[in-house]
Amino acid sequence: MPFLKHKKGKEKVRIFYQDYGKGDPVILIHGWPLSHQAWEGQISTLVDAGYRVIAYDRRGFGKSSQPLEGYDYSDLTMDLRELILELDLSHVTLVGFSMGGGEVVRYFTDYEGDRVVKAALIASIIPIVSQKEDNPDGVPQKDLNDIMDALKTDRIGFLKGFHENFYNFKELKDRVSQANLDYDFSIASHASPIATITTAEAWATTDFRAELKNVNVPTLIVHGNADNIVPYKTSAKQAAEGIAKNEYHLIPGAPHGLNLTHQEELNKLLLEFLKK
Repeated sequence: MPFLKHKKGKEKVRIFYQDYGKGDPVILIHGWPLSHQAWEGQISTLVDAGYRVIAYDRRGFGKSSQPLEGYDYSDLTMDLRELILELDLSHVTLVGFSMGGGEVVRYFTDYEGDRVVKAALIASIIPIVSQKEDNPDGVPQKDLNDIMDALKTDRIGFLKGFHENFYNFKELKDRVSQANLDYDFSIASHASPIATITTAEAWATTDFRAELKNVNVPTLIVHGNADNIVPYKTSAKQAAEGIAKNEYHLIPGAPHGLNLTHQEELNKLLLEFLKK
């Protein structure tokens, strides 16, 4: 199995990745609290279209190592940087889902977008999750506190029900099965408890609004207008207002996990964007 091994922080880490196909590289960055396997519905489509697809597990998740520390966005983005250098990639498109949008934007802040020519934010947390006076459409602090408390006191119990809201399961049972919820639960429950909590703190508290100006490449922004996890008004709408070269699509009726429930619509948008 392929692993990136490096020690640029306090601990040596191993980052698991899959590398498929040939052509211009597309790096897929998964959301919280899953792994690269969340991209199952996109990988084959992109490879068949002639792209080299690299999907990796964020530290603390999937098959990657589970260090005690190093879960702020700059540490997480350092792993992405090391992967790009290790594979000597150029003409890269970065695609971040949900929490993964943070690594995409932070890459332009910390590494000035080196080797990257396009970006995509899919159901992303960018630029800010929490509700503030100047961000009234954000998630109320009480709700974020409840999530943190649940993760600290009954992580497994919280994760058991989390993905029903992730996919708007009651409304979209025709698009997502109970088996898929069980699959996601298995992936999420086996992630590092420390990583699950500290990365949640990262996506809940990091404000990327000042960093949007750093994203200087064509950027695809896709969100669902029925996203109950990351409301589009506090994320995609603001990202589209702050990133200069963007293409913004709001998918009607799509939940947070639109990469599964609206797989065909998302894949079409991705391929059209990559071919431009």
